[in-house]
Amino acid sequence: MLFNIALKNLLGARLRTLLNVFVTAFSFFIILFMLGMYDGMLQHAKNVTIDTEIAGGAFWHPEYDPLDPMSYEDSHSNLPQDIQALVDEKKAFPVLVSQVSIYPGGRIMPAILKGIPPDQNIVNMPTEALLGINDGTIPVLIGKGMARDSKLKVGDSFTIRWMDADKTYDADEGTIIYIMDTENFKLDMGHIWVPLNIAQSMLEMKEEATYVTYAAGITNDINSKQWIHRDVNYLVQDMEAIIEADKPGAQIMFMILLALAAMGIFNAQVLSIFRRGKEIGTLMALGMTRSRVVGLFTMEGGLNAILATIMMIILFGPILWYFGVEGIPLPIDYSEMGLIIAKRLIPIYSIGLIVSTMSLVSIIVLIVSYIPSRKITHMKPTDALRGKAIA
Repeated sequence: MLFNIALKNLLGARLRTLLNVFVTAFSFFIILFMLGMYDGMLQHAKNVTIDTEIAGGAFWHPEYDPLDPMSYEDSHSNLPQDIQALVDEKKAFPVLVSQVSIYPGGRIMPAILKGIPPDQNIVNMPTEALLGINDGTIPVLIGKGMARDSKLKVGDSFTIRWMDADKTYDADEGTIIYIMDTENFKLDMGHIWVPLNIAQSMLEMKEEATYVTYAAGITNDINSKQWIHRDVNYLVQDMEAIIEADKPGAQIMFMILLALAAMGIFNAQVLSIFRRGKEIGTLMALGMTRSRVVGLFTMEGGLNAILATIMMIILFGPILWYFGVEGIPLPIDYSEMGLIIAKRLIPIYSIGLIVSTMSLVSIIVLIVSYIPSRKITHMKPTDALRGKAIA
């Protein structure tokens, strides 16, 4: 019976119902949209790191520590036989790493030199640009961050100075043949990439490498005792640590959005209930108990939440779907700030996010329907009928 009365009340006051339902639906939309953008940003950063740098995983020289440039001097050797077999089958590629100095425009800058096979197709880098260059200088591939910091552009030449395997310093001219934009600031800044064979010749480390990156999907049955295996889970630890450290920020943002939504819903629902004081007085004068009156208004709040869900799907669902497919263009290049954020951010709406958001907003609707209706039912029916203000 209460359900029928609640439904009749909602349908009978279309404008009031439409306002309440719209405010609730809009709250659903805002929370899903903002948190979907946040989740999309984090997932994109992880995907870009895997796509441009990690692939399926890597084997490291035992002395190699990517965070310690001083380790590069000793972290090189010939490949173990089982790892060399992967390279020969084009399922992996070696990289030789060394610390160098470059002199763009007469200035000195430290840099990390990496020799990479130009014909590799395992990570998403334009290394093919290093092919077929033979003008007497070292062909160099750099990222846009390095280009910005060094003020180098395609065609510019500069001096590269390094120390070879015999601890002898040498130098030669390098020429920028391509500037890449991978969205991965770790590759775009502080690195110069040259063909592997040239790097080996420069450093006098023939057929040596520092680490080997293998393709996604390659089985992990290779267990080299000489080199250290690093799988994807290990290599994305830094990225996951950043995401984990940022979770409190995400939770705070969620609470702020939820609080703003709650305020909007509360204002709409409370205003609606308090304006119906005479109606409540009439119901109580006709013999309806206080608990049933409270139940009636709480049920109306529940129906509001259901209608808001339907409205959100119909009205705002296409908007969420559009941005989820086409993405949102960002006017700022966040890589300059050391962040991996796409130029076109695609929100991700997980099932957990949708269910938790709708559940919480629905609970808020029920609470803000219950509390004021409970308060107003404590008035005397005669006072409610007269429209007396609530103390």
